[in-house]
Amino acid sequence: MNKILGLLLIFLLITNCSLDKKSGLWSENSKIDIEKDLIITELFEDEKTFNKELNSNVKIKLKSNLTNNNFTNNLSNNNGRVNYNGSLENISRYKYSSIDNFGQFEPEIVFDNNNVIFFDNKASILKFDEFSKLIWKVNYYQKAEKKLKPILTFANDQNILIVADNIAKYYALDIKTGKLLWTKNNSAPFNSQIKIYKNKFFLTDFENILRCYSIKDGKELWNVKTDTAFIKSQKKLSIIIFEEKIFFNNSIGDISSVDVNTGKLLWQVPTQDSSIYESAFQLKTSDLIVSNKSILFSNNKNEFFSIDINTGTLNWKQKINSSVRPTAIDNLVFTVSNEGFLVIIESQTGNIVRITNIFDRIKEKKRSKIIPVGFIVGEKNIYLTTNNGRLIIVDISTGRSSSMLKIDNEKISRPFILNKNLFIIKDNAIIKIN
Repeated sequence: MNKILGLLLIFLLITNCSLDKKSGLWSENSKIDIEKDLIITELFEDEKTFNKELNSNVKIKLKSNLTNNNFTNNLSNNNGRVNYNGSLENISRYKYSSIDNFGQFEPEIVFDNNNVIFFDNKASILKFDEFSKLIWKVNYYQKAEKKLKPILTFANDQNILIVADNIAKYYALDIKTGKLLWTKNNSAPFNSQIKIYKNKFFLTDFENILRCYSIKDGKELWNVKTDTAFIKSQKKLSIIIFEEKIFFNNSIGDISSVDVNTGKLLWQVPTQDSSIYESAFQLKTSDLIVSNKSILFSNNKNEFFSIDINTGTLNWKQKINSSVRPTAIDNLVFTVSNEGFLVIIESQTGNIVRITNIFDRIKEKKRSKIIPVGFIVGEKNIYLTTNNGRLIIVDISTGRSSSMLKIDNEKISRPFILNKNLFIIKDNAIIKIN
């Protein structure tokens, strides 16, 4: 009798339990009709595979105006459609001492008007002009610190350059002269983007703590602690600021919303179940971006999310395996999967508009080892970099690769644009292509 009752109880649990659709993240995708003759289909027979094109003959025509996005302190992280349509004929390089373990981090260039700021293997900060002439070079690390080969992250406003590193140091320089304004140390190394807003700047450290500092003297104003994992993820964490709120992710996949002025936690949403605590080092989440009051991001767990920026509830979720920063333009979202597929999504509904294979110029045997690093959307083309040093040019209209340039044999950074020039970082040089 007890056995029968037990079986009945299990049956009732299975048939009546449902995932909470109001919680924001675990509801099933709803299929919404799409205009014209586009196909809505199940994209995955197996969640671990992504090898199908969809609506590959559909042409995309963008309406939005081009932006002169110089990638400096971009609060939304959304690069949009950048004013670039280079000939890709002339290449110049600014060389520096080779950075160890370059392939393990995500380098960022900082621009100051027409000037470029980066660092070398000894943590010297370099500022040079558009003709690759060195303006200043400074180093504020002691001998013991230099041996640790710090990896630096930058952000700047018009006058001040904020620097943070992976050995728990942060400091400010006069951006015109390179003079040190102040320097501080944190209790843990930093592992995030830096965002400057008004008279404050924001960072997240390896303990998954968002910290707010004063630009004037580096004093900590407030912090927000989130859950952490024993093993630290090497993936750089993301920060965005929109409508007096700051949004950030942590190494275990939580997304948090905080009042930018007070540090008050407004909402927090987990995107992974508890098992991620044991494997946080495997999770790679793309940069967060803001578009149409939604937060968009993806990860290497076959998940692409759109979350309402005010409430943290789920708008939609798609099975797309990507850890590169997406881009939103008009009502479309562009991303590239780790398997080399360009995916275009309707931003409001989450419907897939088109999927095309942009690794088609790469030999089949090599594709499994090649991973996208990052991309920008230009006037007519998408420019994608890879971990084997290639720059792939993709026609926006057709979604097909038109050419592939060899920049290096190892990992190169995502592309950056300044004054219609394309910049790419490699381990020992910044490359400018026009």
